[in-house]
Amino acid sequence: MRIPKFVSLLLVFCLSLTAAVGCNPSAETPTSEAPSGSDATSAPLVLGYSNWAGWWPWAIAEEEGLFAANGANVELRWFDGYLESMEAFAVGQLDANCQTLNDTISFAADAVNGEVVVVVNDNSAGNDKVIVTQEINTIQDLAGRNVGLEEGVVGDFLLSLALEEAGMSRSDVTIRGLETGEATAAFAAGQLDAVAAWPPYWLTALQLEGSKELLSSQDYPGAIPDLLVVSQVMIDESPDQVQALVNTWFDVLAFMEENPDRAQEIMAQRADVSLEEFQLFTDGTRMFNLEDNLEAFSPGEDMKHMPFAAQRMADFMTSVGFITEDKVPDLDAVLDNRFVQAYAASNS
Repeated sequence: MRIPKFVSLLLVFCLSLTAAVGCNPSAETPTSEAPSGSDATSAPLVLGYSNWAGWWPWAIAEEEGLFAANGANVELRWFDGYLESMEAFAVGQLDANCQTLNDTISFAADAVNGEVVVVVNDNSAGNDKVIVTQEINTIQDLAGRNVGLEEGVVGDFLLSLALEEAGMSRSDVTIRGLETGEATAAFAAGQLDAVAAWPPYWLTALQLEGSKELLSSQDYPGAIPDLLVVSQVMIDESPDQVQALVNTWFDVLAFMEENPDRAQEIMAQRADVSLEEFQLFTDGTRMFNLEDNLEAFSPGEDMKHMPFAAQRMADFMTSVGFITEDKVPDLDAVLDNRFVQAYAASNS
């Protein structure tokens, strides 16, 4: 789950053209109808989501009628490819999407309707890993070694945090810029000394005899937040629907706590994995409740606070040339806590 380094301009153009003629890309599957009691003539809020443990719970909202219970007129669209969901959102085919903070920073400046974070769904808490060969035991052991990763994205950022903590930098290792699937395959074939990857790719990396986890996102709380991002246009024109969507998220969390077996059944089916595989991937994902969200949106001096994390991520991405300075969005405008705050006030 995470964006490759380059976005196809041709695909973005085609998506824009598709939006103009009113057709849906084949990757999208509309799955929800307007809630009972809503204005049948009003267009639903179209929410895209893809295959990540922190976003599977949206399927519960659909299956258990939680959108309708909150007055949210939502059409869920599942994307087999995470990148496709972000491109569709950027060109205005979606009103909201599930994506990471770093990817939101990458896309927000050029998104036709703006992109604003309104809820933290989860933090990666171990699902993003750096896997190494048998003889590497510390971050210092990576000096001069070949590390495969997608440059400028979450694995690269995670590695950079670890190197910085050890008094090192990316220049102390040899970065091999590869797509994550290619990088893990090369590592498993013995062609690299380390690889940064997310699930299910690190399972491939661990097939190399003697390989092991050196570090993970569990060691850096807040470094990789996964989010509900809504267009600025939707916020301006239908703030009540944005609020209803945010309220639904917290009802989903309550349902998961009160009905764990049913919740796991729905999510495993949506993810198309067995219950055993489902547990493996959810163990590395920390779902964010109301208190977690309030903390994440608040100012602070560490990665648990999104204003701080967003600036660190923007600095990192510009430093490695993933985005240019003029493409860094207004980070204050990208984070909007009013909906979480309103939910907290109504449930105090």
